[in-house]
Amino acid sequence: MKHQRITALLTATVLFLSGCSFADKRQDLTYTDTLFDTVIKIQILDSVDEEVLEGCKELCQKYDTMFSNRIEDSEISKINNAKGNPVEVSAETLTLIETGIYYSELSDGAFDITISPVSTLWDFKSEHPAVPSEDTIADAVSHVDYHSIIIEGNTVRLTDPEAGIDVGALAKGFIADQLKEYLNEEGVKHALINLGGNVLALGTKLDGSDYNIGIQKPFDESGEPITSVKISDQSVVTSGIYQRYFQQDGKLYHHILDPKTGYPCENSLYSVSIITDSSLTADALSTTCFLLGYEKGMELINQLDDTDAIFITNDNEIHYSDNFPK
Repeated sequence: MKHQRITALLTATVLFLSGCSFADKRQDLTYTDTLFDTVIKIQILDSVDEEVLEGCKELCQKYDTMFSNRIEDSEISKINNAKGNPVEVSAETLTLIETGIYYSELSDGAFDITISPVSTLWDFKSEHPAVPSEDTIADAVSHVDYHSIIIEGNTVRLTDPEAGIDVGALAKGFIADQLKEYLNEEGVKHALINLGGNVLALGTKLDGSDYNIGIQKPFDESGEPITSVKISDQSVVTSGIYQRYFQQDGKLYHHILDPKTGYPCENSLYSVSIITDSSLTADALSTTCFLLGYEKGMELINQLDDTDAIFITNDNEIHYSDNFPK
């Protein structure tokens, strides 16, 4: 009898603990934060433990510290401040830098990952932003050259001690992909990751329908979309001049900087949106294509498989890549 009572007690305990485990699971969990110079939101539609969402938070905060060129002890800053000496970095940082070099070469320098000497001159978050002096910009541009990056094993060094790496055009895409991988490992099948305009969908909505992602109408303060795209298991990333900018003496200055001039890129584009499987690829291509301009940017997209794009020109016309699903 004593043995039966102990068995019954153990069984009740297991059932109780199991009940607690199920009770801890919640549906439609959301994590919001301000990281990577933007507002982020991660929404998990499946029923999961809250620890899964906490894991997303930890990943985001880890990468925010690791990749910023404005945080002194970040891996990127350590490279930039090493005065040409080699710096050992993580596999994640190495992947980002190698991706940056790839798109720098692909665009023949229209995109350049060593834009940091220029980008640190421009402060678009300041209460009183101002255009840097011509001489300061000219000096900074002279140190922009992705060929100065030397990778040996897991170390990175810059042959120009005044050069600097900026992964801002790549980091959010990489982080979104890492979040997707983490959520997949946790058994999540339905989620939406939005890192300040870098949107990545895991699967579909719970009812099996696609996500409908709006593409913002340029300079529309209400946030009204000019068009939208339907996605599942894909990423949509937009680079636009209306996201961060200021005006001085009647001229608009935006955050997409031309590595060759040191000033905001001037062409006929308002924005470029890329739709593809990898958020890192979409992030890199959106900036690269913007810097290439409408004709060269669209030509590049039309040569790529499983990649679609929406270009919005400064007459508010919408242009779709050749294989865009109509």
